[in-house]
Parts: sequence; structure tokens; C-alpha cells
Amino acid sequence: MAKNIQAIRGMHDVLPEQTARWQFVEQQIREVLGAYGYQEIRLPIVERTELFKRSIGEVTDIVEKEMYSFDDRNGDSLTLRPEGTAGCLRACIEHGLLHNQVHRLWYYGQMFRYERPQKGRYRQFIQLGVETYGMADADIDAELILLSYRLWQRLGISETVELQLNSLGTIAERAVYREQLVEYFTANSEQLDADSQRRLLSNPLRILDTKNPDMQSLVEAAPKLMDFLGAESTAHFKRLTDTLDTLGIAYTLNKRLVRGLDYYSKTVFEWVTTELGAQGTICAGGRYDGLIEQLGGKPNHAVGFAMGMERILALLENREDLDNIQRVDAYMILVGEAAQNAGIVLAEKLRDKLSGLRIQMHCGAASFKSQFKKADKSGAHYALILAEDEVENDTISIKFLRRDEEQRTVSYAELIELLKV
Repeated sequence: MAKNIQAIRGMHDVLPEQTARWQFVEQQIREVLGAYGYQEIRLPIVERTELFKRSIGEVTDIVEKEMYSFDDRNGDSLTLRPEGTAGCLRACIEHGLLHNQVHRLWYYGQMFRYERPQKGRYRQFIQLGVETYGMADADIDAELILLSYRLWQRLGISETVELQLNSLGTIAERAVYREQLVEYFTANSEQLDADSQRRLLSNPLRILDTKNPDMQSLVEAAPKLMDFLGAESTAHFKRLTDTLDTLGIAYTLNKRLVRGLDYYSKTVFEWVTTELGAQGTICAGGRYDGLIEQLGGKPNHAVGFAMGMERILALLENREDLDNIQRVDAYMILVGEAAQNAGIVLAEKLRDKLSGLRIQMHCGAASFKSQFKKADKSGAHYALILAEDEVENDTISIKFLRRDEEQRTVSYAELIELLKV
């Protein structure tokens, strides 16, 4: 007997009973982004490998260990996108969207990384990315944080997440800081674990983000990036925090919050939660003014964020009210051949008259008892019963499945009025 083919490890299915929650979250995302004037951009899943080597960096875990790369028939090296920022910028540069223009864009879709699968971390995962271009001031940094906070409110999780902020300064300021950091950690190299020893040569700022408990005191005593910021970077960060204070958005200053890539500058932020264990970051963002030039474009300003949808959905697992949002409004029970013929016509008329009505018609022969069980299981509010008597009299019987009310027989016009409620 042939063995059943199963999904690839770390790449999971979203089953029908789960999709209602996904659709609810996706609808909130579209509405919130629309309220701020953001436009959707749709990008390829496959890009040239060189794009990610230039943007993420060749000496990173993502490029060295986690990318799904392959050679196509022409010998070109292609990669399933591990993140969306590089592809979005590539599209904007390629199509001339950045020349003397301001853009607020968002994209949504699958990303791929070869990692050890665990809750909240998959090899194929869904990510929302929001990117803005052409705006230098801190007001756009604030807008992105306000936008994400509004989304948490819409989803009902604003009380379970915390905003963490930091400033990385300019690239020049960070270069000076990096020298001091390398000098400090080199002098204490015997206390570094193997991962930090490797990062000391490639990404020393990432040592600050270590989760190793044995290194916490060493990291706490390390030089602080804030001490190396110039007047412009300090003013930019103050403008951001003043805006958040004015609007009552709580935040925590996290001096260890960094990005290991050189193109990041000034603002970095994360929304974190304690409810998902090790995978506590649900949204991460920051300013990356240096990346546009790094990918071949003219110097420009950019700031954005990305959020992992699986982690957000995990925060909604206990929302029982979301289980019913995709259920049908009415289930049509058909008894007899005449009813089967008339039922499909009536169902179409109801859909024409009542935009948004979710009506499911029974298909195939089955007893009344069997059809009624399926009507109840569907979660519908009403069972619409059509038998020979109803067909002859142009009426239909309606049974209320979710409230205590007597079954009644009504005309088609009365039925439409009932279903409007």
C-alpha cells in the first residue's frame, strides 16, 4: 500500500474551520491600512538570490543557512523570498516609484526560511509588510506605530502586547559605537559564547540581543548606543516619543533593541508579548534609509515594519466569538423532486435580493431528518424548508435554529423581509 503524501515539515495547512479567523484578521488589516491611505503592492514569491545577498548580507544566518535557493534552467540562482522589504524596494526602484515621490505601501503573503519548526515559527509563514518611502521626519515613524496599535485594538489584543523602542542613530554614529563595542567584547572575549564569538566579527550589535543568561551581566555593562547619538538623531527620537506621549501610547525604552544590518538608522521598534513563549515578537520595524542606495537606487528615506501572522493568530486562539463569523445565515432543506428544482431558483433569487446573504442549499438526495441535522451543524440561523406544498403555494417554511420562536410558513416577499433583519 502506497504511503500517504504529507505536507512538508514546517509548512502547514490552514483548514476551513481555521480560515474564518484568518479572514477576520485580514479584513481588519485592510480596513486599518485603508484608513491611513496605504496602498497594496503585490510582489513575486521568487526573486534573484543576489537581491537578498545584497540587502540582508552574505554573512547572516538567513543567507548562509535559511534561504531556499535553487538554480533554474538558465543557470540563474533564484530564492523563495525569506522577507519582503528587499522585493518591495526592488519593485519600486525598477518601476521608478521613488523619484521625488512619497509612497505608503503594504504587501501580504508567504515567506520561506529553513528553520527549526516550533510554535510561532514555520518554514513557510505569512507576513504582513508595511513600507514607506520619501519621508525623513519622525512623524511617519510615529504613524506606523499608531497604525499598528490601532490594529491591535481592532483585534482585541492591545492589552497583551508591549511597545519597545530604541534609536540606532545614523550609520556614521553607529560605526563609532561599533568600534567601542568590539573593543569592549574583545577585552571580555572569554565570557562570550560560541554564537557571540562569531557575531563579534560580523554583527557585534547582535550580541546585545543574546538570550544566553550567562552573558546578561556582560551585556548590561556594555557601552550604550544612546551615548553616541548626535543632536539630529536625539531630536528625531525625542520627536517620536513626544508624539507617542501626547497620544497616550505606552512604550518601553529598550537599549538592547538592535538590528544587525548596517542599513538601519535611527528608529527601531518591536511589539512583544509574553503569551507566546520564546516567539514573543509579533511585529518589528524601523528606519532603513541606507538600503535604497545599497540596492542601486538614489539615496532616500524609508521606514516600515513586518508582522508574523501566525503569531498574531496564536494570540486570538481563545476568541470564541470568531468561530462563528464564517457560518451560513440560512440552510435550505429540499424535500421532493419539485422542491429540488424550485430550490435552486429560489436560492439564486434570495442572493440577488439580499447582498451578503450566506445561504447554503442542500444538494443530493437525503431524508428530511438527515438534512435537518446538516442544517443545524452548519451553524445557520434559519432552516428554510421547501416541500411539495410550499412549491405549489409559492411559500416556504422557516424554522429558527438559534432562538426560541415558532416555525412558520411565509410568502417569498415575507421571507426576504425576515432575512433582512
